[in-house]
Amino acid sequence: MTYSIADAEQELKVKRGALNLRWYPHYHLAARAGWMNDPNGLVWFDGWYHAFYQHHPYSTQWGPMHWGHARSQDLVHWEHLPVAIAPEGPEDKDGCFSGSAVVDGDTLALIYTGHKFHGDAGNEDNLYQVQCLATSRDGIHFERQGIVVDTPPGVHHFRDPKVWREGDSWYMIVGARLGETGQVRLYRSADLRQWQDEGVLDEAEAGMGFMWECPDFFPLNGRRVLMFSPQGMNADGFKNRNLFQSGYLVGDWQPGQPFVRAGEFAEMDHGHDFYAPQSFATPDGRRIVIGWLDMWESPLPEQQDGWAGMLSLPRELSLSHDNRLQMRPAKEVESLRQVWFPWPVNTLKNQQISVAENAGAMEVVLNWNCAESTAEQYGISLGDGLRVYVDAQQQRLVLERYYPQHALCGTRSVPLSSDRDLSVRLFIDSSSVEVFVNNGEACLSSRIYPDAGNRELRLFAWSGSASLIDGGAWQLE
Repeated sequence: MTYSIADAEQELKVKRGALNLRWYPHYHLAARAGWMNDPNGLVWFDGWYHAFYQHHPYSTQWGPMHWGHARSQDLVHWEHLPVAIAPEGPEDKDGCFSGSAVVDGDTLALIYTGHKFHGDAGNEDNLYQVQCLATSRDGIHFERQGIVVDTPPGVHHFRDPKVWREGDSWYMIVGARLGETGQVRLYRSADLRQWQDEGVLDEAEAGMGFMWECPDFFPLNGRRVLMFSPQGMNADGFKNRNLFQSGYLVGDWQPGQPFVRAGEFAEMDHGHDFYAPQSFATPDGRRIVIGWLDMWESPLPEQQDGWAGMLSLPRELSLSHDNRLQMRPAKEVESLRQVWFPWPVNTLKNQQISVAENAGAMEVVLNWNCAESTAEQYGISLGDGLRVYVDAQQQRLVLERYYPQHALCGTRSVPLSSDRDLSVRLFIDSSSVEVFVNNGEACLSSRIYPDAGNRELRLFAWSGSASLIDGGAWQLE
């Protein structure tokens, strides 16, 4: 099959009108129809934030990747634009895979992976991934410039370029797999077209994964953060529970020097569904990250509704004094707030209390006094399928989802200190929840699938009492 932007647009127009919107997000970015995965090319250009994303317009299943495109002036209200790139050429005939965007003077440049097989697609020896360039003056229509970095000898998995400017040079990192070892390769250029191989920036040690996808590399608080999504890490207790992870290494780097780690790999988000995050800088200098709010090989019940996949809220990154990456909702998210509903609840004891009959688009704020709480479990529930609660025996904050009809059951959790107050912000949408803990110390994001009429919010405390300092919810636009 041959692909084109015109055909993709026609397909989306037809499919858009047939969507079932029961789980389609109110305030997260999702495709008009069809499949969405990794965010790509997050950038500020010509007065707009641009978000591109991996997109298959013809199906709700992963397939030959296109680049979907939306823009916003505030990171929360998105306008869909025409598909930016389709797999139209010999260099990307089997898919336009993930990549990034940079501003080069008055031009917006997309750097992406061309995915192609030379022969039988069932044989990975025939797989070649190359880095390609496309450019635009208006930020909407792109001219393909072809291959700028070819596949290194002996490598077949070589994808997801992230490009940035430093001094007089452009730099690019690319995720790769060499045998069973994941790595990030570094390149340098003066013009985005001719690239010099600068070697391996970093690579996996034993147990750190066979492929490092979607790498990102940026300065923060005087250090360098290498962010990536490793494939092939084994679960270890409460850690690395998802099929694939997203996390980071902190260290130091200067052009021409090696990257020197200053700590171990750490996960970014501890929920069920967060992958392939990409960062960018805002005009006022903040470092913002957006991820794919799904997980590979997890059931996606919305596929039966004509769409699949969505992106996370934009999150501002900071680095703590002990080199921990912290994420908070970007300040722009507050523009979604409409009416505030305070909940006049101070103490719960072996009970549950309804606080909202039908939670659709909502930001919940809860501040618990853990030292004064004796309950074994206390927190909040949404219908019969979601609970976010303190487990006092394990001293953990737990996100539990229970949707057996969709084969989505299980818990994720982060450690807590029982002698500190606990601050929690929950962002509830039609089919997602994002939980921010103690102003950025931890985050848990998961997809949820409540049935219509089963979205009642309740506070609860079991086997003892729980002390709520204050709580309430914002209705969101």
